[in-house]
Amino acid sequence: MVQEVLINDDDYYVPDASQLVTENDTLDNFATSKHKRLLIGSLYSTLQQQTFLAAANVGIYHTDGQPAIVPDIFLSLDVQVPENWWEKQNRCYMVWRFGKPPEVVLEIVFNKEGDELGKKLKIYEQMRASYYIVYDQNQQLGEKVLHVYELKGRRYFETSENWLEQVGLGVTLWEGKFEDRRDTWLRWCYQDGNVLSTGDERAEQERERAEQAEECTQLLVDRLRAMGVDPDTL
Repeated sequence: MVQEVLINDDDYYVPDASQLVTENDTLDNFATSKHKRLLIGSLYSTLQQQTFLAAANVGIYHTDGQPAIVPDIFLSLDVQVPENWWEKQNRCYMVWRFGKPPEVVLEIVFNKEGDELGKKLKIYEQMRASYYIVYDQNQQLGEKVLHVYELKGRRYFETSENWLEQVGLGVTLWEGKFEDRRDTWLRWCYQDGNVLSTGDERAEQERERAEQAEECTQLLVDRLRAMGVDPDTL
């Protein structure tokens, strides 16, 4: 039951925020929601020549008779959503239909109730996802902010490497602005550490390149005129 707290002398009450459910396995908070958009959007805006499927909060059925598990993010290479995605059998990720589990599953920690390093780890291990990533920005589960597990044989082993060799991508913590919010973000990256760009970032980069080209052209025109050469006659 939600408790109420008196906040002024006019008997005006508001719910105690500590008693409210602000996030759970189906309910996102603002930070988690933005992180998911960033991680999914940068994949689709950058890896346009590659066939893959990435999704947030989509159920994965991995074992007959067992309920779906719903990772915050998953990435599966060399597969795509069936054309008729409204059919019941095409609405989520069924391992037996796609022929393999996703290569990467990722969980963003927002409290201690998700059991990301316990029950969920065991499920993803049984599912045989190649990599399992746990992003714990507020250090709910311990001192580490980022946990990366790699499947070796039939078991997960935590690694200090953030480069996911089998998928040709890495993950990194990046300081910057996304959707007008400056913070620390978890992002996909190349082996050299450069992050995968979002659509907005790619557009901004193109705009900057166009401006630089225009400036170079104008500089050349000015130099030619200073030399007494009419650039329009060239």
